[in-house]
Amino acid sequence: MAYTTIDDPSAHFQAETYTGAGANTAVTFSGNSDLQPDLLWIKNRGADYGHFLVDSNRNISYAQNSTNAPYLEPDSTALENNNQNWMSSVGSDGFTTGISEHINSNLGSTFVAWAWKLNGGTTSSNTDGNLTSTLQVNSTAGMSIGTYTGINGYKTVGHGLGAIPDLVMIKGRDMSGTAQYWVVGAPNHTNFGNNSSKHLFLDGTQALMNNTTVWYNTAFTTTTIPIGPHASLNNTGSKYVFYAFKNVKGFSKIGHYTGNGANDGPFVHTGFKPRWVLIKNLDATQVWIMYDGARKPVNRDDNVASIYASQPAAEYTGASYHNLDILSNGFKIRLTDASQNGSGVDYLYMAFAENPFVTSTGVPTTAR
Repeated sequence: MAYTTIDDPSAHFQAETYTGAGANTAVTFSGNSDLQPDLLWIKNRGADYGHFLVDSNRNISYAQNSTNAPYLEPDSTALENNNQNWMSSVGSDGFTTGISEHINSNLGSTFVAWAWKLNGGTTSSNTDGNLTSTLQVNSTAGMSIGTYTGINGYKTVGHGLGAIPDLVMIKGRDMSGTAQYWVVGAPNHTNFGNNSSKHLFLDGTQALMNNTTVWYNTAFTTTTIPIGPHASLNNTGSKYVFYAFKNVKGFSKIGHYTGNGANDGPFVHTGFKPRWVLIKNLDATQVWIMYDGARKPVNRDDNVASIYASQPAAEYTGASYHNLDILSNGFKIRLTDASQNGSGVDYLYMAFAENPFVTSTGVPTTAR
C-alpha cells in the first residue's frame, strides 16, 4: 500500500504571504498545484485586527453570487458579518481582496492567508443526522464544510467524512444576545474521548472543558456529529457552520503530545513536513498558537513569527522562546513556554503538510 494518496499537498492546502496595495489586491498561490480556495483564513501580521474567515458554503466572495461575503472572526464570538465587500473574488489559483485593514491596506501591511480546497463551492444535502446539513466534502483530503439550522434539543448532523472526525469546529452565525463561541471537539484525542462532552473554545484561552450541553456525552460516528442544546451549537431557527477534519496519511494530522519543559522540547511525528501547525495547551489557560512555513523561512530563527489564533494581536516576533523546528517528518518544540511545552502538560495539535515524508512512489522529502 502506498505511503500516501496525496503526493502534492498544495492541491488541497496552501499558506501564502502578501502585501496590501491599497486597492483590490490579487494574490496568487505559489504551491506546485493551482488551488481555488473554499475555506480562506487571513490575518494582518503587523496590526491588532481580527482574523478573517470566509468559505464557499456561505458565499466566499462578492463574485460568487453578487452579495457581500459573510465573514467570521476565529478569535471572536462575533456573529457573521455580511455588511462589508472585503473579499472581491476567488479564482482558480488565488483570490482578490477588497480594501480592509483585516485583509488589505494601502500602508504596506503584510498579511498571511491559509487556504483549503473542498469541492469548488458545490454542495449537497445530507440527512444522515436528524438535522439536515448542507455539505461540501473533499474526500481525498478528509475535510468537509457544513451548514445547518438549529432545532432545540439533542440532535445529530451529518459530516460526510465516512470516518469519525479527528477535529470539528462549530460556530453560531446569527443568534444575537448570546455569545457564539467557536466550539472545538476532538473525539479521537486521548484527552477528549468520544462519548463525552469535552471541548475547547477556539476564540478563548480556557483549558479543556466539560459541559453536557455540548456533545451531551454522545458519540461522534462515521456519519454524524452530536449536537447538544448549547446556544453555540443548537438554537431553534439559528444558523451554524462547521468544519470537520479527519487524519489523512502524508497530508494532515490531529494529535497530541506531552511537554517536557526543556529547551530541547518534544519531537512530534506527523509523517510529513508541516506547512501549518496549530497548538493548544489542554491543561491550563493559554492562547492557541499558529506557525506556518510561509512566514518562517528557516529553523532556529530567533525572530520567530507565531500568531495567536485566539486573539487579534499582531504576529509575535519577539523572544526566541516562541520557537519551533519544521522537519521532514514532523516538528520539534524549541521553547519552555507553557503555551507549547510545560512539563507534563498535554497539548492538542493540528497540522497540514507541505510535503509527505515519502511520496506514493517512495521518494523521500527533505527538511528545511
